[in-house]
Order: sequence, then C-alpha cells, then structure tokens
Amino acid sequence: MSDSSGESTTLGPRLRKRGSDVRVDQQPGFVLHSYAWRETSLIVEVFTRDFGRLALVARGAKRPTSQFRGLLSPFAPLALAWSGRNDIKSLVRVEWLGGLAPLRGDGLLAAFYLNELLVRLLQRGDAHVPLFGSYLQTLRELETEGVAREAVLRAFELDLLREMGYAPALDHAADGDPIEANRWYRVDPQRGFVAAGGPSDESCVRGASILALARRDLTQPQVAADSKTVLRQLIRYHLNGQPLNTRRIFQDLRRLESAPL
Repeated sequence: MSDSSGESTTLGPRLRKRGSDVRVDQQPGFVLHSYAWRETSLIVEVFTRDFGRLALVARGAKRPTSQFRGLLSPFAPLALAWSGRNDIKSLVRVEWLGGLAPLRGDGLLAAFYLNELLVRLLQRGDAHVPLFGSYLQTLRELETEGVAREAVLRAFELDLLREMGYAPALDHAADGDPIEANRWYRVDPQRGFVAAGGPSDESCVRGASILALARRDLTQPQVAADSKTVLRQLIRYHLNGQPLNTRRIFQDLRRLESAPL
C-alpha cells in the first residue's frame, strides 16, 4: 500500500475501546458498494484487509460539507476508521491513500464485476487477508487489454474460490486419479473434476487446460476458454444460479456495440 506520494505506507488494525464500543483506526480498505440511508447518510459496503467485508454507516455523507464527500468511491485505496459493536458500524474517518491509476472502459466494468463477486459471495466479518492482496493486485493489472485482462480476471476468480474453500483440486480428479492432459473432464462443484468420455457438451474441458490453470498459464486461447467455462460454472453454482448484474450489463454493451447504426 502506498500513499499519494508513492511512498510505502504501513497500516494495520489499531483497536481502541471506548466504553462499550470498539474502534478500529487506519485499516486499509476499498468501497465495494454504497446506498442511501435516511436523508443524508449512506450505508457503505467495504472490503478491508484484516476484517473482510463490512457494512458501515457514513452519517451525513450526502451533505455538501461532509468530511466523507468525494472519498467514498470504489477502487480508491483508503484508510478507514470505524467504531461500534453492531453489525453495521459507524464510519468515523476516511483517508485517501492513492497509488492506483483510475480505471476506464472495460477495465472499469471488470472492476465492478470484482466488487459484485465480493458483495455476493463473501460473508460479512470474515477476514480474507490473501484475497485482499489479490484484489489490490488485480485492480493494478486491469489496465491490460484483451487476453491479458481475461487472464487477470480468471486468476482473481480462482483466488476467490480458493479463499472460500470452493475451488476444486486442479491436480487430481474426484476419484483421486491424477488429471491427465489428454482426457476430458467436467467439473462437479461439490466433488471436483469428473472424467468424461469425450467433449459431450460445452461443460467438458480438456485435462491440459486444467493443468495449465493450476500453473496460471492462460496464454493459449483454448486454455483461457476452458478456464472461463470451469470458473463460471463454479461461481454460478455458489450464487445459486442467480445472474450477476455486471455480466448482464457487459453483454448488453457488447450487443449495442455490434448493432448497426
């Protein structure tokens, strides 16, 4: 994490008790989503390094003179302070840390996709320190184009599934046999990879692609396509089949771009 000058900034959870409240200071985090609460305030969903996903109430954040105004935007590295013991705690202070370039175009939409995954899949209050590092690195890399950006997204999806304990083994099948490069498999979200007789449907992928995903080598187009198939199936399963809004928006934009004027 860096400050606005680019120098390294060491931040950690500073806990202080004030009466019945517990206050946390200088906690690195990002805004995932926010929505209106009462007339002048916001409920802000944040992803923090040491406390995971939290909901914080930013009182008076919609007022022109609020100390929070202009700071509670997604994809900006922040140092957050909050207090309280309830499920929704009170945001006390926000500091902008800088160090990330603004995202635009498809990179920005991809970043919103990451945020929706975190909001929809992470339980509040569960710490995911490695995933926080993966999220930060992914935001840094989303300026890349084409296949490179797809590889960045697949890596984050795999990190997310692994951190939640939902990722299947990538070196052996559900029956314990090693994954073979020349065989076909389909993924069972509860068991892992199951050998298939051949490419019987679109859900079947090559063993070589599974082994390449384990190495995070997605440079080959077929490996990238197979990895996307596997990871999207797993994500869809753990979302109980509910569609993602950002994916629908991206598909709609692509249809508009291809439509004749």
